[in-house]
Amino acid sequence: MEILSVKNLNIGFNTEKGFRQALFDVSFSIKHGQMHAIVGESGCGKSITTMSILNLLPKNALIKSGQILFKEKQDLLSLDKKDIQEIRGAKIALIPQDPMTSLNPLYTIGNQLLEVIELHQNLKGKDAKDKAIEALNMVQIPSAEERFNQYPHEFSGGMKQRAIIAMALACNAELIIADEPTTALDVTIQAQIMKLLSDIKHDFGTSILLITHDLALVSQYADEVSVMYSGKIVENAPTKEFFDNTNHPYSIGLIKSLPQNKSDKLYSIKGQPPSINEDIAGCRFHNRCKFNIPNLCNRKTPSFKEISPNHYSACFLN
Repeated sequence: MEILSVKNLNIGFNTEKGFRQALFDVSFSIKHGQMHAIVGESGCGKSITTMSILNLLPKNALIKSGQILFKEKQDLLSLDKKDIQEIRGAKIALIPQDPMTSLNPLYTIGNQLLEVIELHQNLKGKDAKDKAIEALNMVQIPSAEERFNQYPHEFSGGMKQRAIIAMALACNAELIIADEPTTALDVTIQAQIMKLLSDIKHDFGTSILLITHDLALVSQYADEVSVMYSGKIVENAPTKEFFDNTNHPYSIGLIKSLPQNKSDKLYSIKGQPPSINEDIAGCRFHNRCKFNIPNLCNRKTPSFKEISPNHYSACFLN
């Protein structure tokens, strides 16, 4: 069963230069108890997709069309403010990019946990505090009862990230959206946070949407991967299939960009991703693609086709 299904999502922004589209027919789904990764360069639309799920887009955003179905029946885009607030945190939790700025420095970690628990779990007093301390223990924060009364500045970056994850666990969220959860952390702490998310997935059956540009993390932890380029999903496959039989030229370039040996020169994809202000005909990757077919790739948009079981790609080479 799919816990979340995004279907043909088209989103843009009203700017001084008029309407500029940012997402183009974005479609993917997340199954129960699985980690689904969306990867791509900065500015490709990963975070916009994330924000649309919880209706956290800026005021100048415009959703032209599409659906975001939660548990196959509830279209999140059709909910009013009150209904979406009941889902945020309680059923779908967000781990934002920067743990350093995601917690209020004026309140203790415990107070911020209690606020979430009292809002979504209908618990008060000792019951709420016990639930908060239990959540801190679940994310392996040592001396949880003592840490409960400390302020964010007394936590390291990794501990702050664990505290944010504890908020999601305390509310029994069915889907956790982890938006670049390891960006501001050192390599050792990155590994600890990813293992924690993986353990949560296995122990509680929680589904996780991982937004990242780190393919090494994807290969180790994700069950399925979607590659996004310039507002479009260009490839989607189970993780092992994706790395064994990478298909789209952009995906191939991303994998080749991974460091192999210290002595090797790092590969880079030529050119730059297009800005939102550029109007591009045809395949949005054609001007950076070494397989570019003249008079085709720059004129027509390739369809998203199944090239092998559960493996989809949008490229004329198929």
